[in-house]
Amino acid sequence: MDIKEDDESRVITPTELQLHDSVTARTGTLWTAVAHIITGVIGAGVLSLAWATAELGWIAGPAALIAFAGVTLLSAFLLSDCYRFPDPNNGPLRLNSYSQAVKLYLGKKNEIVCGVVVYISLFGCGIAYTIVIATCSRAIMKSNCYHRNGHNATCSYGDNNNYFMVLFGLTQIFMSQIPNFHNMVWLSLVAAIMSFTYSFIGIGLALGKIIENQKIEGSIRGIPAENRGEKVWIVFQALGNIAFSYPFSIILLEIQDTLRSPPAEKQTMKKASTVAVFIQTFFFFCCGCFGYAAFGDTTPGNLLTGFGFYEPFWLVDFANACIVLHLVGGYQVYSQPIFAAAERSLTKKYPENKFIARFYGFKLPLLRGETVRLNPMRMCLRTMYVLITTGVAVMFPYFNEVLGVVGALAFWPLAVYFPVEMCILQKKIRSWTRPWLLLRGFSFVCLLVCLLSLVGSIYGLVGAKFG
Repeated sequence: MDIKEDDESRVITPTELQLHDSVTARTGTLWTAVAHIITGVIGAGVLSLAWATAELGWIAGPAALIAFAGVTLLSAFLLSDCYRFPDPNNGPLRLNSYSQAVKLYLGKKNEIVCGVVVYISLFGCGIAYTIVIATCSRAIMKSNCYHRNGHNATCSYGDNNNYFMVLFGLTQIFMSQIPNFHNMVWLSLVAAIMSFTYSFIGIGLALGKIIENQKIEGSIRGIPAENRGEKVWIVFQALGNIAFSYPFSIILLEIQDTLRSPPAEKQTMKKASTVAVFIQTFFFFCCGCFGYAAFGDTTPGNLLTGFGFYEPFWLVDFANACIVLHLVGGYQVYSQPIFAAAERSLTKKYPENKFIARFYGFKLPLLRGETVRLNPMRMCLRTMYVLITTGVAVMFPYFNEVLGVVGALAFWPLAVYFPVEMCILQKKIRSWTRPWLLLRGFSFVCLLVCLLSLVGSIYGLVGAKFG
């Protein structure tokens, strides 16, 4: 049977909103699960992997990619066993969301902490997407300018991306009012196609650059820094960028809930996770290593907007246009869970308040007289959220630093801590036994790396802003 929980406390994630209709049917297979995972993890984060690899160097860079892949796979295995409660094989309760599992295994307080981390992560993604959209829009204009006037032309288009961020914010204010935006199935399909398209273009352009150079750039130590202290913090910031790209723990149980059985859901999910992590790691290796091999110490923070590539200009434009199209919808996908949680909470707390609960209908001539229903609370809340994310992005328009902060904040609690704690409770692992020590040691090491990554990313953010 499926477990029910209090609506007010429920943490909703983007994938849960999109998979809602398919959950009850449970007709998913190994390959549908792999497809959902790959679609969920291939995104804007891949654009920073070349820079992260360049900062770490030819030994530490690939090693970090493999290490994060291993942590992600172990996390997936631990979570897969938590799908059924209390027994991982025959438990009568199916836990179809991450928050349900945390609440049932670890209690209400841990669920609240989990929810805070999830929503901070989603909020951070909104900020990062705003920054990327602005840099990509500006890159398209600069690419056309360089093509017309030569690669040495002055094509600044302003000293910053604020204009494009504000324009993107205005677009999102409008889009955030579209009802049932998360139920548009085509949105996920378009996002998947666009993300794979610009990622493959980036890999292809980097490979072409390597062939043109007829050598592999880079070094074992990575990009040199002014001093050792600065290099240490940049290395940890690079780890934060990798941490942002890898984990899919927050969506795993929702995907597992779509799988048919027999065989047991956890068996299929473990196989799907193994295949997906292998594909993901290979893909990330291509993005990170090809980019570093092409540019060496001049590897840009964003592979497609740093103007290591000038020609073919139309392909660079197309790749950046794909990023823009992907993230315009992706911003809403990551924002809708926050909207849903806030609106549900306010509606439950003030059910009689007209500002919150009442909808007003308007007939728009452009829509052939169809009635559009608007809610004042929804309009104000969603507009305010978009203004806040846009404002933060304008204040801190630093792509790699923001990704590092978001990745470091979310990786340990969501991909390591909660899965480890749930595993210990489910399997009734006694304290100070060998499995207990291994799991706790694993969690502690990941915590230490994430804390250092967070400090390094904040150091980079402050340095970029005030340095």
